[in-house]
Amino acid sequence: MAQSSQSLARAPLFASLSEADIRALDSRCVWRKVKAGAWVIDDHADGNDVFFVVDGHARVVIAGSKRDIILRDILDGEYFGELSAIDGKPRSAGIVAVTDTVVAQMSAKTFREMIHQHPSVCDQVLERLAASIRAVNDRVNEQVNFEARDRLILELLRLSRQRDGGRVVVSPPPTHAEFAQRIGTHREAVTKFMNALERAGAISRTRGAIVLTDPERLRGMVAGEA
Repeated sequence: MAQSSQSLARAPLFASLSEADIRALDSRCVWRKVKAGAWVIDDHADGNDVFFVVDGHARVVIAGSKRDIILRDILDGEYFGELSAIDGKPRSAGIVAVTDTVVAQMSAKTFREMIHQHPSVCDQVLERLAASIRAVNDRVNEQVNFEARDRLILELLRLSRQRDGGRVVVSPPPTHAEFAQRIGTHREAVTKFMNALERAGAISRTRGAIVLTDPERLRGMVAGEA
């Protein structure tokens, strides 16, 4: 990829920076193209660099002895690795490229300098850390207090987006194995529950999407109303 197309300007984190500031940051990054299915960084890898997804789709994964756990997806303009950059400790999760992905690799030193120099960036990083903690708290609560079917419904609601015409969809839909890794269950259980939700008319499925035909009913199922 030509250097002219490699820029952090697409990252919302840097929306308040001048073009000159962004060019300076671009010059201090190492630019990598990672093939789909390859690891950007391994679980517990050394190093404390921060990675920005400039183009593509990556995924945060914790490798387990029984099954892997998918924590979240990282899309264009998003970043990961900030925890190690802040505390200097080993990675707590690995990052795998879902599609061919271009990443900008920024040293912890540069990342910390940037935070101190630009209060608006610092505020966004703090907000992101707070949101991450809340998301982990929600996941722990779901694992302890909800059955697998309800965790699947909550994940469907979390991944869904409203499209033109008012349809609420999950697109592209994860595989059943990926859903299982997200909610801590087995693929067979996901298949069973998805089929039941479809028979109940709460969802419908096409090749490219899962349509939540009645989101309020799904919320009611989790609340014990159905």
